[in-house]
Amino acid sequence: MTIWRPPQQIRVKVIGLAWQQDRLLAAEVEDDSGRIKGVRPLGGSIEFGETREQALHREIREEIETEIRIVGPWYLLENIFEHHGAIGHEFIFAADIELADKSLYERDAIRYSELDETAATARWFGRDMLRGAGLDLYPTGLERVLSRWGD
Repeated sequence: MTIWRPPQQIRVKVIGLAWQQDRLLAAEVEDDSGRIKGVRPLGGSIEFGETREQALHREIREEIETEIRIVGPWYLLENIFEHHGAIGHEFIFAADIELADKSLYERDAIRYSELDETAATARWFGRDMLRGAGLDLYPTGLERVLSRWGD
């Protein structure tokens, strides 16, 4: 198991909001003991010289090996958070996407590897599923912009 701490710098990231009806594709987020504490849509850091669109296409391709189509407006979230005593700070661009590989919509679990070879799992989560399991949605504030989940 890899123990992760947020870097002590501001990071700029992108996430893709892929939907299967009212369920959002999100990766499981574990604490240091391996317990799933929440979920986060797929995506990652924007590299120097890369646009947010290029970064989102690259990140999804790297993670689940499919192309995407960006189908909604961009949202910008500022996320200042604490993870096991370490403060993290990120600006996150989020947009609704469609996955080119339609078979991914039929899978309950999508297993993939992060760039550091850490095993990861993404699943389709509905709002009630998260609440019923006591899981948080990351980044903080994302749920407010998810129009498919309403109020």
